[in-house]
Amino acid sequence: MEALVDLHTHSTASDGTFSPEDLIRLAYKKGLKALALTDHDTISGLEMAEKEAQKLGLDFVPGVEISIKFEGPGHCHLLGYFIDYRHQGLLKTLARLHEAREKRNIQMVAKLKALGISISWEELEKIAGGGEIGRPHMAKLLVQKGVVKDFDEAFEKFLGKGKPAYVPKARLTAEEAIRIIGEAGGITSLAHPYYLGLSREETRAYVTSLKEKGLAALEAYYTDHDEEYTTFCLQMAKDLDLLVSGGSDFHGANKPEIELGRGKGQLAVPYEVYEKLYQYWKSRKGQ
Repeated sequence: MEALVDLHTHSTASDGTFSPEDLIRLAYKKGLKALALTDHDTISGLEMAEKEAQKLGLDFVPGVEISIKFEGPGHCHLLGYFIDYRHQGLLKTLARLHEAREKRNIQMVAKLKALGISISWEELEKIAGGGEIGRPHMAKLLVQKGVVKDFDEAFEKFLGKGKPAYVPKARLTAEEAIRIIGEAGGITSLAHPYYLGLSREETRAYVTSLKEKGLAALEAYYTDHDEEYTTFCLQMAKDLDLLVSGGSDFHGANKPEIELGRGKGQLAVPYEVYEKLYQYWKSRKGQ
């Protein structure tokens, strides 16, 4: 049986429902050989996850997912891999994003209240379970209160871009994110290029511009990439001399249709993907 990995996952440190330790245990139980924890704009779960991975003998990639300023129709996220999560510059940058996120959350809660929806900060903190509060927690609360029937409706009616309760998120530029990831000893991959919302030609041009800024890899294997789009990404990575990454974007019960390591059942990221990223990272460190 082929050894598989998952290099795009989330825990309760951001908007997942598994603790960092439980996420590692689930990966081990499922037979994955390597796992990256890439919570949104935070590294607070990495130390706990790494310790559990070491106990179980699972190859672990300390990571982060950073939202990027993007002028296109979709959205852009960058994944940092093999980062030093004690790096002061990275910690300060993420602390700044955390402060902006808190202000945004307060504004969105106020907008929901102005729409006549009863919602409190205490309720959101309970749902987040100590992690970073975000729109998925607001959506979950709206479902629990019967305001909407599911997550999709919560975003379509209230929380999505341009909707009544939406407030824009503070984001780094791609150049800033790639730079700070590099300063923290990591390498950068473009997450789920499909969600840029660009044509194939536009995607290639944008990825080329990111490579010029220091991008090292491209997430070709992803839950919502079909076979044709995965092939397109693999060819683009080859043409642009980029490495390949891949992952499920697992969030636990917040995205119940996504299984760790397998996405919606068809995902299979080979161990070789992790090995090539790891060897490249080591070479960058001069080891």
